Amino acid sequence: MKTVNHWIGGKTVEGASGNWGPVTDPATGEVTTQVALASAAEVDEAVAAAKEAYGTWGQSSLAQRTAVLFRYRALLDARRDDIAALITAEHGKVHSDALGEVARGLEIVELACGITTQLKGELSTQVSNRVDVSSIRQPLGVVAGITPFNFPAMVPMWMFPLAVACGNTFVLKPSEKDPSAANLLAELATEAGLPAGVLNVVHGDKVAVDALLAHPDIAAVSFVGSTPIARYIHTTASANGKRVQALGGAKNHMLVLPDADLDAAADAAVSAAYGSAGERCMAISAVVAVGAIADELVEKIRERAEKIKIGPGNDPTSEMGPLITKAHREKVASYVAGAAAQGAEVVLDGTGYTVGGFEDGHWIGLSLLDNVSTDSDAYRDEIFGPVLCVLRTETYDEGVELINASPFGNGTAIFTRDGGAARRFQMEVQAGMVGVNVPIPVPVGYHSFGGWKDSLFGDHHIYGNDGVHFYTRGKVVTTRWPDPSEAPTGVDLGFPRNH
Repeated sequence: MKTVNHWIGGKTVEGASGNWGPVTDPATGEVTTQVALASAAEVDEAVAAAKEAYGTWGQSSLAQRTAVLFRYRALLDARRDDIAALITAEHGKVHSDALGEVARGLEIVELACGITTQLKGELSTQVSNRVDVSSIRQPLGVVAGITPFNFPAMVPMWMFPLAVACGNTFVLKPSEKDPSAANLLAELATEAGLPAGVLNVVHGDKVAVDALLAHPDIAAVSFVGSTPIARYIHTTASANGKRVQALGGAKNHMLVLPDADLDAAADAAVSAAYGSAGERCMAISAVVAVGAIADELVEKIRERAEKIKIGPGNDPTSEMGPLITKAHREKVASYVAGAAAQGAEVVLDGTGYTVGGFEDGHWIGLSLLDNVSTDSDAYRDEIFGPVLCVLRTETYDEGVELINASPFGNGTAIFTRDGGAARRFQMEVQAGMVGVNVPIPVPVGYHSFGGWKDSLFGDHHIYGNDGVHFYTRGKVVTTRWPDPSEAPTGVDLGFPRNH
């Protein structure tokens, strides 16, 4: 059986706690790997390595940092397929989805390669007689990232490339459900020339998380995951004096107006709801159909959903893979049965789906629920699986009111041909990311990612300008120098003595 250990100080460090977690191939249900679960002492070791490396890396030149990052970007590009294969083997998503994840992570590495312009300061001269004021940004020190199972490569790359580009050192605690991609990312960073200790990976569960949140040498914590854990991370780390960005869960709505291109809307709903088996915080999980188009839209979604091919992620003909664990599969299935009991119409029920030859895999088919009420569990909770709820309203105003009543505010979308309606929607809707005829409005790397309300705890979104600001702190320097002509007697700089 394969073993995944920690990566500390630029090398593999065997787990010493005696605790191991199982890693399962979701397509077969077979445990293929064991991952070391760190003790608090092992977390201390990783933080100590990062702290020691910061003494040099924090003072390194921007030219040195960007040279490493450019080499790193080239290595990641060359090893895309290898990283994607690890994701498929442990997460279950199809290879094309895994490649897309790597590509989106590479966007942030590319942003980090241009950190020289992001860290430029400001200067005001002669604010008073011979007084200048400058503003600069400096790294924080040792920072940490705690990342989820659904994007084991992309979300870590949302964090550490920018952090180290800004001069920090980093301790990553990836999900113990699919840990291998994180180790490969760290190994490639070392191969690119990143000094030992600048990027460390410790695997673990709540023991490791709590050790990071309480550690006095960690200045900031980044997190992506569910809302309850995001709230816990924010509360605990803040109480320990740390800067925190904690991105939580979502219930993303897609408002479809009567004038929308229904074929385009149905295509978008299927890809956004069922892609990556619905295991993404930017999935569309609720379609709000306005007016008389609801029946036709539901039928178009059903027709498309029935054609999606589900199978192992390493089968190039598969369009959707299994869920990450058996327990999660059972939880997702329970929402479909519960929705029916709470009055929804089950248009498609994927809970009985299996794949021939892979009967022990964590399979579930696509489910489509119509006439879902806002007080049903399937609507209120983040299901994190291939279940799409359709809600109906009579007017645009009712639709926006419904969306804004949700405690989540991560992403949302509107489908319409009316530019005025789209503009009004983007101003009125209460969400951090908005798509107009775009179902999953994940920003490009140079714009920041993050939601509102219970989808974000902390003041900073992730990557983009917010990411640079999160991993640095501002300093203002006020300077007054005497004129050279006022130098003490005996020092002659060639300036006249009278002026």
